[in-house]
Amino acid sequence: MWKIKICSTKIEEILLVYIIFAPQIQFFYKYMINRILIRIKIIQIIYAYYQKESKDIVLAENELLHSLRKSYDLYHHLLLLIPALTDFEQKRLDKKKNKYLATEEEKNPNTRFINNRFSEQLSNNKQLAAFFNEKGSIWIDERVFLEKLLDQIISSDIYAEYLESPDTYESDKEFWRKAFIQHVVNSNEAFEELLEDKSIYWNDDLDIIGTFALKSIKKFEKQTMPDYQLLPMFKDEEDKLFATKLLKHSIVEKDSHNERINKHIKNWDIDRVACIDLYIMQIAISELLNFPSIPINVTLNEYIDIAKHYSTSKSGTFINGTLDAIVNELKNEKILFKN
Repeated sequence: MWKIKICSTKIEEILLVYIIFAPQIQFFYKYMINRILIRIKIIQIIYAYYQKESKDIVLAENELLHSLRKSYDLYHHLLLLIPALTDFEQKRLDKKKNKYLATEEEKNPNTRFINNRFSEQLSNNKQLAAFFNEKGSIWIDERVFLEKLLDQIISSDIYAEYLESPDTYESDKEFWRKAFIQHVVNSNEAFEELLEDKSIYWNDDLDIIGTFALKSIKKFEKQTMPDYQLLPMFKDEEDKLFATKLLKHSIVEKDSHNERINKHIKNWDIDRVACIDLYIMQIAISELLNFPSIPINVTLNEYIDIAKHYSTSKSGTFINGTLDAIVNELKNEKILFKN
């Protein structure tokens, strides 16, 4: 989990607040790395940047791109979880069937789960296969985790309903869609901790990346072929440049942004503003000034929404009021022209 603190050398007490990301943010799913995720990752990188003694913008930029690539990796791993569970159940059934004193049920098990057509589609998908061949699967050595998760799924009402549903492709996919929501997107802390142990870049990533994976599940159809393309990492080169450019501007323009912020925070010294709130406002101002094609309300709404989920309960209102005043100031100074 991230932690935030007061940006102050004048006070002895440091406020540490665990940041909880809620999955209610709505996304557009035409591509995996969208600008909402980019903004969140930049906030994370900026936060880490200012905690380090050495300041290197190039290293920060490389870290940002690496973090985004790791998020894209997680997207693939979450989709690979479905065939991994299917394969694991196949091995369990084979083991029971070959027992010396196997029961009739063990000799003739219900094979609907392992014959799931949608899971087979994922197994045959060329993009997932290429990813697996290059980077492997994080689930291979997680026998205990897979067994526990599989037991939870098979004992759920979702699975019982699945066995009673018509034996069709649509039922197969709907089963995994519901199971994915319940056991992956809305999973427990143990699942999140496992991902965090696998990669520090997946800290707090499950909610948002799980939602991207869920959208991909929904887009599959019965006639979908193995060469079906999953969500690309970036929409285009422009989004990649948006990420690196926004990061650089936010760091280079920090002091000037802080001067503006300090003028508009009422009854509050900038040294006592929570670090994460300060970084969010710095990045928002950089976006307002350096990306003329992005409407003002889009920028403000995105960062206010992020603040509500990543900072204190009052941060959204505080940042909203401060940024609104700064926007008016920039317009009056003829610096900001867009609507």
